[in-house]
Amino acid sequence: MTSNLSDRMNRYLRADVQGMHGYAVQPSAGLVKVDTMENPFRLPPELRRALGERLAEVALNRYPAERGDLLRDALARHAQMPEGCSLMLGNGSDELISLLTLAADLPGNVVLAPVPGFVMYEMSAKLQGLGFVGVPTTADFQLDGPAMLAAVREHRPAIIYLAYPNNPTANLWDDGVIDAIIEAAPGLVVMDEAYQPFASRDSLDRLKRHEHVLLMRTMSKFGLAGVRIGYLIGRTALIRELDKLRPPFNVSVLNCEAALFALEHVQEYAKQAATIRAERAKLFDALAALPGVHPFPSEANMILVRVPDAARLFAGMKARGVLVKNVSGLHPLIANCLRITVGTPEENPQILAALRGALEELHA
Repeated sequence: MTSNLSDRMNRYLRADVQGMHGYAVQPSAGLVKVDTMENPFRLPPELRRALGERLAEVALNRYPAERGDLLRDALARHAQMPEGCSLMLGNGSDELISLLTLAADLPGNVVLAPVPGFVMYEMSAKLQGLGFVGVPTTADFQLDGPAMLAAVREHRPAIIYLAYPNNPTANLWDDGVIDAIIEAAPGLVVMDEAYQPFASRDSLDRLKRHEHVLLMRTMSKFGLAGVRIGYLIGRTALIRELDKLRPPFNVSVLNCEAALFALEHVQEYAKQAATIRAERAKLFDALAALPGVHPFPSEANMILVRVPDAARLFAGMKARGVLVKNVSGLHPLIANCLRITVGTPEENPQILAALRGALEELHA
């Protein structure tokens, strides 16, 4: 007797997986795409040609091996990795988060993070069967120090994630509160610095001072979102254990080569980041001047904006050719908030015009 596909799925696939929502990616063809915090700049034509010629020489018939080793060394130099530490590559930060959760998969273990925050911390924990504790920030998106420390004492988390700057709120945390959490943490503390190229501070010194601190970064915001390179730095003994869980060829040889090329031209990406920071300041001031619009201070390449009606303004901006992210449903603290990636000098006036037009329509 055979069963239909639905019966097979219900019997052999996890019910919680079938009941969850997948990570949504919005179609963006034909739109000004400012919804996913990408670097909006491509390489100059001469560097694109040079990269194409270099990739054409890659041995696609061979598994990645030593190219990954070379990339680890290059990233260690780029990040100024401290003595006594090692670096682990991931297929983006998402894979590293999944592997960290897998490594901590022991009965009773808990993952803790402030909320609103990056959704993959909670998703990875729940998929692996770990508990997740989200501690709300204050109304102005700062860490609630007493609440965080109380949660650490109560839940004894195996992993604490602190995004620095945070996504989607784009702010840095108070350094004194961070240090108190690190001191109180019984397990690992992961400083997620995905947006480090746009921030005024980093956590490299914390990595040097604390053996249980891990530093996670990505080349996605650097300018290689399509290449999918994440990396994790920590004490060698710790990274050695975590690296056992990494698929042996998780980063393709093409991705390795593109990342190596980018690190050889780091000044071009640094120039792009400087332009984005300058555009962020101009965009922030222009948003603040719009009636009913409240932008929050940003240390990333995005600005969180509270608006009168996020759903209608999102739709109105999209109808005018600009795609932003409506994050209102992620947490009550960011109700009626849109997240806007900083675009190019040509795109940012289009963003403002679309929002201005949508606001006028809203109040008509």
